[in-house]
This record gives sequence, structure tokens and C-alpha cells, in this order.
Amino acid sequence: MLEELIQLDKELFLFLNGLGNPNWDGFWMFVTNKLSSFPIYLILLVLTYKQLGLRKTLITLAAVAILILVTDQLANFFKYGVQRLRPCYDQDLSTIMRLVKNSCGGKFGYFSAHAANSFALASFFTLLLNSKFKFIGLLLFFWATIVAYSRIYIGVHFPLDVLTGAIIGLGLSWLFAKLYIFALHKFQL
Repeated sequence: MLEELIQLDKELFLFLNGLGNPNWDGFWMFVTNKLSSFPIYLILLVLTYKQLGLRKTLITLAAVAILILVTDQLANFFKYGVQRLRPCYDQDLSTIMRLVKNSCGGKFGYFSAHAANSFALASFFTLLLNSKFKFIGLLLFFWATIVAYSRIYIGVHFPLDVLTGAIIGLGLSWLFAKLYIFALHKFQL
């Protein structure tokens, strides 16, 4: 069963990665770059400040920093614990796939920290701001999906890596949002 799932994951990877076109490579390299999300984070900071004020915005920034730290460290724990090779290190795939990046990155890729972080932030800020800014969730999840797909497009993650990262990001953001709201009420912040 596991072998069949891994084989399906490889086939889906080859299909999705094969959809790439050199004309679009620059766009997807931009999307996958962590700095490309900076304008979105700046907008979220302004919206959070508008909705919550300075004190709660600072608390929100601390919560988000811890959320990203936990998500990143969990991704590293899984990468070195599971030790699933990235597609570009898989001998069956490395010669037939598209590697858009100059390098493949670390040897192991399960699960995608990019996907986990982007979905964690999308979910956390949707839960936080959606009551005031109705379309924020739709936009943030669209961006998270594009960032997650970029990892497959450029050739550094399998679809299952990305899907697992998205699910873990969603779960952690839900937990952190609950803790954040609890802390605000408990300590009357």
C-alpha cells in the first residue's frame, strides 16, 4: 500500500512538474522565494494593527513568530526522521524531471516547510481577520496554494510533501489561534 502511494506520488510529481515551461520559470522562482511574500506580510501587519491596535499587534507578531518557529522545526524533524529524498535526489526521477533551481537544496524533503508556513499563516490570519476583511482568507489561501505548488514546479518537493505540509500548517495554525484567543481573554490583553 505504501509503495503504491509513493509510486502515485512520483507519477503525479512528474505530471505537475512536467507542466512547467521555461517562459514561466522566473515567475515560479519568484513565488517560491521567501522574500516574495514580504508585501503580503506587510499588508497583514497593517490590517492587524488597524483591527487590533498596537498592543495586540505586538502579541500577534510574537504568536506568529512562535508558530513559524514550531512549523519550521517540525518540518526539519520530519525531514531528518523520515529521510524521504527530494525528487531531484531520486535516481528514478532526477534525469527525467525539471529542476528549475540552480541547486536542489537539502537531501530530504518530507514535508515542505514552505507549504506548512504559507498555510499556517494563511489560516491564522484568516481566523484572526476574516470577520472584518471578508476576502482576506480567499486571497491568503490562494497565495498559500501558489507557494505550495511552486515547490513541485521547481522540482524540490513531491505533491505528498506539499499536501502534508499544508495539513500540518493548518493544524498548527488552528492550535495557535485557539491559544492566542485564550491568552487574550485569560490575561485580558
